[in-house]
Amino acid sequence: MQSTKSVILTVKNRNKNRKHVLKAVWKYRYLYILMLPCIINFILFRYKPIYGVIISFKDYKVKLGIMGSPWVGLDNFKAIFAGTSFSTVFWNTVILSFYKLLFGFPAPIILALLLNELKNIKYKKLVQTITYMPHFLSWVVVAGLFIQFFSPGNGPVAYIFKAMGIKPVYFFGDPKWFRFSMVLTGIWKSIGWDCIVYLAALSSIDPQLYEAAIIDGATRFQRIRYITIPSIMPIVIILLILNSGSLIEDNFEQIFNFLNDAVLSKGDVISTYVYRTGLVKMRYSYATAIDLFRNAVAFLLVFISNFIAKKVGEEGIW
Repeated sequence: MQSTKSVILTVKNRNKNRKHVLKAVWKYRYLYILMLPCIINFILFRYKPIYGVIISFKDYKVKLGIMGSPWVGLDNFKAIFAGTSFSTVFWNTVILSFYKLLFGFPAPIILALLLNELKNIKYKKLVQTITYMPHFLSWVVVAGLFIQFFSPGNGPVAYIFKAMGIKPVYFFGDPKWFRFSMVLTGIWKSIGWDCIVYLAALSSIDPQLYEAAIIDGATRFQRIRYITIPSIMPIVIILLILNSGSLIEDNFEQIFNFLNDAVLSKGDVISTYVYRTGLVKMRYSYATAIDLFRNAVAFLLVFISNFIAKKVGEEGIW
């Protein structure tokens, strides 16, 4: 008898919760409508393509289709590690991504701290606008501008070097300078947009903390060190964890538009290698296997970073 009552109560509670959820959805229906494009985008371009991962375990033939193509098991993954070309692009990706994380990740934090210290509101907004603008330019445009600007023949930088008695350097055609150039252009394009998150975090800091520090005689540097940085550290840790997966990722649009035969040994990364292998050479199964391997490694890196962050007492993403 008691079990029957408990079942009835459970059913009633579920019905109440269902009604509560439906009321909440109806109450905020316009917000859910605004979310629809984002949800549809994720379904069509994020979740639906997961079905195509199957071809990494097959010898995919276009005529036979995904399900009609013969299974080959892990042969495509064995081919990845058997060849020497993949190891080269793998380490190119890791080295370039490490440089971007090392120099590119702190850059928006530093910019946000500098903007936060500006007292002139008009000048602050001007700097923000100028640094935001490159984010809205495509890499095709950015690559064209930088290649012309740093051209060793007729670029403005070449004229400056010649006037100083220095031999002009083709930054995008010299393997020694290519990675540096990718890091520099990446920072230039994204620093203003990436600092928005940190500016939002800085705006939530209680002004009374700064007032108390000023009364106690703290200098501006001390206020930044002991109030500002610790206050934004949780968001910094979360973004660092999310960006840790980028050690095996790369910006295809950026690399593809700057890449040329002269720097292929240093600039060829996984995404450009997958593009050439999959679309140009039409080795679809092999290219899909490489991409699946990269995503698995990226997830593992995020998981490890989250584990380490929680072990040292910081907040993780789960």
